[in-house]
Amino acid sequence: MKKIILHIPHSAKKVPIKRGFVISQERIDNEILKLTDWHTEDLYNSKNCESIIFEYSRVFCDPERFSDDSKEPMAKVGMGVLYDKTDDNEVMRIISPVLRKKILSEYYFKHHSKLNNMVKKQLELNGRALILDCHSFPEIPMKRSQHKIVPRPDYNIGTDKFHTPKKLIDISLKFFEERNLTLGVDYPFSGSIVPMEYYQKNKNVESIMLGTYIESNVWNWTDENQTAYIIGSEEDTTVITIESLTDTEAVFSTYEQPDPVNAPYEVYSTVYTFERD
Repeated sequence: MKKIILHIPHSAKKVPIKRGFVISQERIDNEILKLTDWHTEDLYNSKNCESIIFEYSRVFCDPERFSDDSKEPMAKVGMGVLYDKTDDNEVMRIISPVLRKKILSEYYFKHHSKLNNMVKKQLELNGRALILDCHSFPEIPMKRSQHKIVPRPDYNIGTDKFHTPKKLIDISLKFFEERNLTLGVDYPFSGSIVPMEYYQKNKNVESIMLGTYIESNVWNWTDENQTAYIIGSEEDTTVITIESLTDTEAVFSTYEQPDPVNAPYEVYSTVYTFERD
């Protein structure tokens, strides 16, 4: 059966190895609060899909980064595969070569092996695989964010020149326009995950990132009230959105249609604004 792969990389809060951290537990917890993609396990939840969830905080290890810092742009601001600076640009962790090797081998590469196996299974069953890279983002940009303009759009899709066909962008534009929601294409975040075995090699592995805007009131939560949140507008349209976007039959039947001959691929850096009713 054709199933979309839901990749949920930034929902967890656990830090299994505290070695190397040079700041207090309170400040580590504050970084986790800032950087977690809250509620993504609930928002991106569909019986029609296969899910893979990274079980540890991105503050500990970020599975969305390249393992080689020389290839990872965010490593320059302390947010490579192993974060070593806070959002205030203070040293957060000192990572020895031994510690780096341990975390990558026992956490990062194990996660990527699972993702790779899911993709391989879909390729074997269906000849193609589609990854939906699942994120949420706050109203207020982080200090290290590349795009700091506010207000931010209700939703954000991230694309890859090689692995995101234009038809998936068009499907997304149409979907959000019909619901009078604003959509940023490669804004405020760009890109979408693809396993390295297939990265820039196999166009049958398709990937698109979807980010959901979470209003600033969620930053005031405690563990007891984290379920009380508003997504994008007064009514919670997000769950409806995710179920619709991950309707396997509808999405696969749409994107399996042949592309027009020589159809151009455009990289968008635009916020598409659709008027609300």
